[in-house]
Amino acid sequence: MEYVVEMLNIRKEFPGIVANDDITLQLKKGEIHALLGENGAGKSTLMSILFGMYQPDRGSIKVNGEETKISNPNIANRLGIGMVHQHFKLVSNFTVTENIMLGNETTKWFTLDSKTAGKRVAELSKKYGLNVDPHAKIQDISVGMQQRVEILKMLYRNANVLILDEPTAVLTPQEIEELGKILKNLIAEGKSIIIITHKLKEIKAMADRCTVIRRGKTIGTVNVAETTTEKMAEMMVGRKVSFKVEKKQANPGEVVLTLNNLSVKNSKGILGLKDVSLEVKKGEILGIAGVDGNGQSELVESITGLKHAETGSVIYEGEDITKTPVKARVAKGIAHIPEDRHKHGLVLDYTIQENMALHVYHKKPFSKRGLLNFKAMKEHADKIIKSFDVRSGQGGDSISRSLSGGNQQKAIIGREIELDPTLLIAVQPTRGLDVGSIEYIHKRLIEQRDNGKAVLLVSLELDEILNVSDRIAVVNNGQLVGIVNASETNENEIGLMMAGVEKEVKE
Repeated sequence: MEYVVEMLNIRKEFPGIVANDDITLQLKKGEIHALLGENGAGKSTLMSILFGMYQPDRGSIKVNGEETKISNPNIANRLGIGMVHQHFKLVSNFTVTENIMLGNETTKWFTLDSKTAGKRVAELSKKYGLNVDPHAKIQDISVGMQQRVEILKMLYRNANVLILDEPTAVLTPQEIEELGKILKNLIAEGKSIIIITHKLKEIKAMADRCTVIRRGKTIGTVNVAETTTEKMAEMMVGRKVSFKVEKKQANPGEVVLTLNNLSVKNSKGILGLKDVSLEVKKGEILGIAGVDGNGQSELVESITGLKHAETGSVIYEGEDITKTPVKARVAKGIAHIPEDRHKHGLVLDYTIQENMALHVYHKKPFSKRGLLNFKAMKEHADKIIKSFDVRSGQGGDSISRSLSGGNQQKAIIGREIELDPTLLIAVQPTRGLDVGSIEYIHKRLIEQRDNGKAVLLVSLELDEILNVSDRIAVVNNGQLVGIVNASETNENEIGLMMAGVEKEVKE
């Protein structure tokens, strides 16, 4: 059997944690191979070793049958290995072509030859069905298009082995389908692909074989066509996972939040939310469904105080808080799990312990007369780490940046739920989490609801909205299309509403 890449018995340790413990992965020529594992199982570390960003402590790597030492990414590129990271590495005010040339510039008489490069980008884009405009600026194109630019960057450097780190985490369902087609085109042209992921549905749709790792060890490699998602989930988490959310009928109480004819401008200065009226009650989960960028962020930011309403009002527990500052809203019992964990969720260079105290550091027992009580902060952080299964090398002392994305997410959710809020706004709370963690977070959201809290859930995952919500409000182009009861609707109906087809609103 001919393998393009073999990683044999790889071990990699970091202070306090064994990231990879004797892992073996073999990639066949012309296959899409999924690397599946929980958050922090060691998937990204393993691929960073293949891409030359880390050196293994033990084990060997063979490329096209020859043992080789990949001591940095330039060597990986020379060997035909390319990688698209989870957070893209693009310069936003450069064009597509300029980004693709970076570090690999074509010159003519010592000047940059972007004309030839642009032509080659256009040819590659056409050949693989990527539909990228070589002259567009990065800041003007969608996230899905930016990802294609990253793929083009690898093809431009003649990569034969492509590594994609969680490629679907930031894509809409339509873009995910498109990506699947693109990957099949790449395979048809003789490339071999590794996708790091924990989304089982997509592995079923895209991959040929799948290697599962758990807590840094290889559990096994399976043929995707011959296995079930349940089986893969069990290999990954180490126990049976329920995909159905268990919950009893909601028992809604009084109204906590009312939006009256709310209109909010987006970052471009145009109305992103138009004349929306909504109510959220205690003891219910109201889901907001819609394709990304249809007014969800304006809606959330006007409730949390990050954006000001143009017209209309936000009423919380009978009080008009339309102009109340963010900190005062937090103090009134509004908690927010933000969509962008790096921008609004964590201070990445602070420790987990410091991040867990961000909302409470000025209160007792965390400070007294302006002096911080580190013991109380540590206890608070340890409690969250334990109850939300946040995995990190050095517990509360770990720098937040060093945690895997999923573990950063669990820490933020723990911090917000620990505030014991009256209204919990959860935006994409399970984005980037594995099935085991998703199951746990859903349980905690329902527990908040059952404790009489109001929960506003914004998610792009349709099945999450249908499974977890009691009522579902659908937004399209900044407007409210309609509100339906979750138990009386289905994916198809919500999908149509998301596309802007109105439904008779039943009260």
